[in-house]
Amino acid sequence: MMQNVHLAPETDEDDLYSGYNDYNPTYDTEELENDTAFQQAVRTSHGRRPPITAKIPSTAVTRPVATGYGSKTSLASSMGRPMTGAIQDGVTRPMTAVRAAGFTKAALRGSAFDPLGQSRGPAPPLEVKNEDSPEEKIRQLEKKVNELVEESCIANSCGDLKLALEKAKDAGRKERVLVRQREQVTTPENINLDLTYSVLFNLASQYSANEMYAEALNTYQVIVKNKMFSNAGRLKVNMGNIYLKQRNYSKAIKFYRMALDQIPSVHKEMRIKIMQNIGVTFIKTGQYSDAINSFEHIMSMAPNLKAGFNLILSYFAVGDRDKMKKAFQKLIAVPLEIDEDDKYISPSDDPHTNLVIEAIKNDHLRQMERERKAMAEKYIMTAAKLIAPVIETSFAVGYDWCVEVVKASQYVELANDLEINKAITYLRQKDFNQAVETLKMFEKKDSRVKSAAATNLSFLYYLENEFAQASSYADLAVNSDRYNPSALTNKGNTVFANGDYEKAAEFYKEALRNDSSCTEALYNIGLTYKKLNRLDEALDCFLKLHAILRNSAQVLYQIANVYELMEDPNQAIEWLMQLISVVPTDSRALSKLGELYDSEGDKSQAFQYYYESYRYFPSNIEVIEWLGAYYIDTQFCEKAIQYFERASLIQPTQVKWQLMVASCFRRSGLRFLVRLCTDIGLKEVQEYATKLKRLEKMKEIREQRIKSGRDSSGGSRSRREGSAGSDSGQNYSASSKGERLSAKLRALPGTNEPYESSSNKEIDASYVDPLGPQAERPKTAAKKRIDEDDFADEELGDDLLPE
Repeated sequence: MMQNVHLAPETDEDDLYSGYNDYNPTYDTEELENDTAFQQAVRTSHGRRPPITAKIPSTAVTRPVATGYGSKTSLASSMGRPMTGAIQDGVTRPMTAVRAAGFTKAALRGSAFDPLGQSRGPAPPLEVKNEDSPEEKIRQLEKKVNELVEESCIANSCGDLKLALEKAKDAGRKERVLVRQREQVTTPENINLDLTYSVLFNLASQYSANEMYAEALNTYQVIVKNKMFSNAGRLKVNMGNIYLKQRNYSKAIKFYRMALDQIPSVHKEMRIKIMQNIGVTFIKTGQYSDAINSFEHIMSMAPNLKAGFNLILSYFAVGDRDKMKKAFQKLIAVPLEIDEDDKYISPSDDPHTNLVIEAIKNDHLRQMERERKAMAEKYIMTAAKLIAPVIETSFAVGYDWCVEVVKASQYVELANDLEINKAITYLRQKDFNQAVETLKMFEKKDSRVKSAAATNLSFLYYLENEFAQASSYADLAVNSDRYNPSALTNKGNTVFANGDYEKAAEFYKEALRNDSSCTEALYNIGLTYKKLNRLDEALDCFLKLHAILRNSAQVLYQIANVYELMEDPNQAIEWLMQLISVVPTDSRALSKLGELYDSEGDKSQAFQYYYESYRYFPSNIEVIEWLGAYYIDTQFCEKAIQYFERASLIQPTQVKWQLMVASCFRRSGLRFLVRLCTDIGLKEVQEYATKLKRLEKMKEIREQRIKSGRDSSGGSRSRREGSAGSDSGQNYSASSKGERLSAKLRALPGTNEPYESSSNKEIDASYVDPLGPQAERPKTAAKKRIDEDDFADEELGDDLLPE
């Protein structure tokens, strides 16, 4: 048993503690007092003396050093360091300083300690630059060129394209001056090519931004043809983009392909973008097969949403159903490369984690992810709506196929949206029953989808005036999603229809609190305030809406109507003028303008707008009535005839229109009789023409007599006035009749012209009323009406023909 036990030997060659007591005598400070050489070095400058020789090792003086143990070691100096210049281990030690830094003999004589030499005074001033030197001028000019390029880029980013172009041109001029100066001073090899490239490239970009495409192409050609610029061939992509904007598709494809040839394969992303441009250009030229090849290559190398959508469009253009389905599946499979929403939900109650999640919940990265997801959903929904009606025998079957494909992808939530869009398609096809059935299928779905479907159902029943059903589904939509502004707006509409305006206003306010951009709720609350006669609040609502929808005809009309109700016709006229600038063919707005001018006493402006309203909508009885009355008041009865004849056609059972036509014929006078006889070709025309000339002559004589009487003296004027008074008492009927007839005759056209030949030349405009019935407009107030009772005051006697 002990045979396997080995005892350690008493003497071990590898002693772990050997050399423990050995030490370097250099660090022995206890015997320094007995060291003669050390003491001598301390008292004198012996230690700073140079050695006798620096190369011969045998001349180095060694001294025995006594130690505490009586041993002596030969050292190169009294401190144990090798002597200056001595050779140790075959290596010559370099010479070192023999005088301590900062200690001189002058110090012993009382001079101050100045190791940095500060007593010598300040440093001499720097040499002044010679600004007139060519090199300095070149540097300053180069700096100025860079500043101009930067200012041009900043102006472009701020939207000031004109200023950006001016800065770019100025930079180009100064850069050419800089090149000439460099050629005079230095060799051509020292020219700053990077600066020249940046100036030219910026100038071409600014030309393109200002739509000066010819100048941009010329500048790009200068860059591309210069062999000294490396990678300048990539700018042919920009040239291709310019040709694409100019619709020169063949040259655009040519330059895209040239750029594609000059870009190495390592730049994969850039090559893909150029190929996408080529595919889009092929679509614009109608070369769908070539476009399909480009997009198919992109989807096989680096699939993206735009290329997938364009591929579906190309297959739709050629009518390939199977390929449309495959392309839609490829579009669905494109990865979004965004984080899931669960990342932004706090998993614990840790306040630090909650703060971090709150900070990143709406940062720029999160916004970019939302935009990318929204763009993907838009492409998918648009593609589904495009191909659903054509990939199967009916659009319903096509929608069902798209829904199934979407349900099996990462866009599951879009399946319900497609179903709702299917119901909307039924509505467009006037199939209301199928639309309602499709929407009712969502009553048992999740809250968001249920709310959207119920909102649409409420809208449908509201349009059909089934307010009970509309209110029921509006309640369902609100209960499913209390923060749905559309549901709250529909609920407010049902309450508004029942006449409870205060409660309707509360629903509209809640919709605005949930979504301040809900323009429907803001418009409806303005109408509600009008019903409640709270005109100031209504005006505030419509003015806010006008700030959002600048060119909305409905909003402009409501503002004008509120001002009219507030009895401010000037403001009402101003807003109506803005309205007809947006929709110049709205006959109701034109008639309202005429009504306001008529109420202000401006008959000429009122006639202008009433006449324009009549031209665009000649069936408005109120406008016809006003125009006929206007011509009667101005004693142009022959022009009023056409309006009353049109009114008799619109309302044939109203007797007053035929009576007004007859009255106008009686009032028209002799000249109109001459015109009618001339048109018919009767032989009595000469007789009537002679009587007409005699009447005109009598009128001229009477006017001259009245004028000469006014110029006479006061006495004779009074006597003549008395005489005229007696005469007028006898001839009152003839005088008044002649004056009125003369006024009528001056307004009629010439004898040789056809009747009313110039009546339609007064105003020239043509457009169509775009407002439609959806704009809530108060009914136009009645214009100057003519009833049967007016005929009692008509003078139908013998004032038409002279005796």
